[in-house]
Amino acid sequence: MSQADVILPTESTGEMPVVRSIKPLDLAEVLEKGLQDFRAMPTHVVFLCIIYPVIGLVLAWATVGYDLLPLLYPLAAGFALVGPFAAIGAYELSRRRELGLDTSWKHAFDIIHSPSFWSLAALGLLLLAIFAVWLAVARGIYVANFGEFSDTAQRITGTQFATEVLTTPQGHHLIIIGNLVGFLFAVLAFSLSVVSFPLLLDRNVGVAVAIITSFKVILKNPVTMALWGLIVAVGLAMGFATLLVGLAVVVPVLGHATWHLYRKVVEPDSRPRPEYHPRMRGERSAADFPVALFMPTSPAEGPGADRGSDPAARP
Repeated sequence: MSQADVILPTESTGEMPVVRSIKPLDLAEVLEKGLQDFRAMPTHVVFLCIIYPVIGLVLAWATVGYDLLPLLYPLAAGFALVGPFAAIGAYELSRRRELGLDTSWKHAFDIIHSPSFWSLAALGLLLLAIFAVWLAVARGIYVANFGEFSDTAQRITGTQFATEVLTTPQGHHLIIIGNLVGFLFAVLAFSLSVVSFPLLLDRNVGVAVAIITSFKVILKNPVTMALWGLIVAVGLAMGFATLLVGLAVVVPVLGHATWHLYRKVVEPDSRPRPEYHPRMRGERSAADFPVALFMPTSPAEGPGADRGSDPAARP
């Protein structure tokens, strides 16, 4: 198999992916494989996921800087809603390692060559929309209990805010209702994406099929998937508890493990995967950056330019 493989899923035939039943003990194997991938590709994965703690620190700074303390917890909790989309690079590196291909960090961006690129982007935008709605709802819950915070928040410190939330009836109501509503948002996002992104990365099936497959996985394995969701939540909580530094380890491990979870719970496609043999790129000017990263120098370099010598692999 070519060592210069890029994402080139087999064409969709309209057949729904077959979902397997797995046991909670299978999650131990999934996590072990995720750890093995992380140990085999630590530099690449940390490079990819360093953006997580950086973004988290920026969000925390912006929140405190603008005295929007009531949104700090919803921002941190909502991170799990968009995590599956942001971990696409880890899925691809695990896929390549599974096939014995080069796992250089640059291959994490091979997604831009995928026929499913727009499907992946659409599903990612859906998760971002859910995240935005969650923030709006969380703000509404706070306002319903404490009133508008735009004027009063400027005079409240972090200690005062924590005391107000933890020691008052309004704060207790906020904690209970906020976490219940947040849990519903988390269940929705988890149900939409538990295997959707790895499936789209692996096959050209479309967003609808990917989402339906994710729901089927949960319905067929409710206990195991509930446990997996708990593992993800605890892992992310540990990452945030270490002042976000732990996310640089937790997120890639969970990302790699999610790929292996997908492999465990969804039957593989029996059809051979077409190989991609890229042609040599011409010289590029520095003035073309960063557009050159996303566009070939000639039509022949497109995603389906050359699919190998097998005529059946060509469109």
